[in-house]
Amino acid sequence: MGIYEIDGVVPVVHPEAFVHPDAVLIGDVIVGRGTYVGPMASLRGDFGRILVGEGANVQDGCVLHAYPGADCVVEDEGHIGHVAVLHGCTIRRGALVGISSVILDGADVGARSLVGAHSFLRAGFEVPEEHLAAGSPARIVRPLTETELAWKANGIRVYQDLARRSLATLRPVTPLTEVEPDRPRVSTGRDVAAPPHERRNG
Repeated sequence: MGIYEIDGVVPVVHPEAFVHPDAVLIGDVIVGRGTYVGPMASLRGDFGRILVGEGANVQDGCVLHAYPGADCVVEDEGHIGHVAVLHGCTIRRGALVGISSVILDGADVGARSLVGAHSFLRAGFEVPEEHLAAGSPARIVRPLTETELAWKANGIRVYQDLARRSLATLRPVTPLTEVEPDRPRVSTGRDVAAPPHERRNG
């Protein structure tokens, strides 16, 4: 994996965390137990500190960075969707940042809240706990329902399991040249998690 020291500061990765070999961690980065960091994620602790708590996930292509002397914090069980950009912000425990969202400096995403996909949270924006924020620029839409909170909590567990599966079974291989008969599927089926639009329409 791309792990780099700068100014004598070395990233810290808990042995029970999974950091994909194609992720990049630079300098003052701390990754907690049971956390998943996906391929092409960039956690750049070359100015400020990057903290990713226990059981959190930072998915493919995410960028975490901060201004000098500032922190970018994802608390325990924070759930950061594909290609999100977090800059000097705080994502509280169990909050979900949707795919391709941008969260700027000093923004504070409350515990167990949800930032909708492709949202833009301006500097200093605050999301109350267990609320939905969405839009570009984002606004507070409403409190989350119990069903939404349960769906979101399940997504966190799915990624915690992915960290364990990846530590146990992910390895580089040479691709097959054709599809084998009775090709197996990976171990997570539709019974494990479903997208929210299916839940709403179901």
